[in-house]
Amino acid sequence: MRIAIASGKGGTGKTTISSNLAYYLSSQGQATTLVDCDVEEPNNHIFFNPAWYGSEMVQMPVPEVEAEKCTGCGKCAEICEFNALVCLKGNVLIFPELCHGCKGCIMVCPTSALKETTREIGEVQLGIKDRLNIVQGVLRIGEAMSPPLIRKVKEHGDNNGTVIIDCPPGTSCPMIQAVRGSDFVLLVTEPTPFGLNDLKLAVETIRELNLPFAVCINRSTIGDNKVHDYCKQEKIPIILEIPEDREIAQAYSQGRLFLKTLPHYQIQFDTLLKNIKELVVC
Repeated sequence: MRIAIASGKGGTGKTTISSNLAYYLSSQGQATTLVDCDVEEPNNHIFFNPAWYGSEMVQMPVPEVEAEKCTGCGKCAEICEFNALVCLKGNVLIFPELCHGCKGCIMVCPTSALKETTREIGEVQLGIKDRLNIVQGVLRIGEAMSPPLIRKVKEHGDNNGTVIIDCPPGTSCPMIQAVRGSDFVLLVTEPTPFGLNDLKLAVETIRELNLPFAVCINRSTIGDNKVHDYCKQEKIPIILEIPEDREIAQAYSQGRLFLKTLPHYQIQFDTLLKNIKELVVC
């Protein structure tokens, strides 16, 4: 089963939940893969210190101009919705960082003046800690196009038992790419006005993707009850609540899994998995 851990905003506790859930599963003898799709700053590895055994550079296609063939007609720039090509005074300028790799410009060029080349956008890294497989993506600094790298990271994580996907925060293209194809999505939020606002955006996104989901409230003993009221009104199950606990915060700040420090929380993760299985079946 592929379980995506997502949120409408950063800082809600996605990494805390995903890393401890992956640890709990592997500690129970289940084949588990932790996939870190937050490729702009992957940090699940901090809690495991895995042995890295492989990597793959990820490339995406971009056009290149053969100046001697180009007539400066501008058709390539007209078809590009992302302004990755601009035709100025008969000269075509290409901005690779804006290119989405659709190859439309190559197909419409009447003189075949554009050819396909590639550029590196990041790296997939493969590691292992005890029985836990760890896959993460590292986006190249300054790169704006993370979805192609996220796709490749997920490919490496497939077919390795239960897959826990730590998604990028927010509800834009990177998050959508990360949750797509999951069997279940756990939306992590916090009981604050900002948490509720961004939870609503995440719920709308997941419903549009038609994926089964539920909510986890982190630091549940602070704030107010408005998240509970919203979930009750929208008939969204809340299947995990983690209280505000100083020892959890201390463990996180020191790069330690709180389930190792506070093993009594394992009961809640066991219940979480049972609830997920029931909701997926339904």
